[in-house]
Amino acid sequence: MNDFHKDILIATLFSAGLLGFISGEFILSSTLFASAAVTSNVNPVRKRTRTRYFTWD
Repeated sequence: MNDFHKDILIATLFSAGLLGFISGEFILSSTLFASAAVTSNVNPVRKRTRTRYFTWD
């Protein structure tokens, strides 16, 4: 997912949450706001790092 698609997704979730809040659907709007927050903070590309627990240097 590139940055443009991620921005569109976050804007859509935030807008739907705002509309839900205005209409009185507080549980739905809270869920949508939380989804927007999680989506904006998640890095979809994980880099695997090799960790060494025991070093014998």
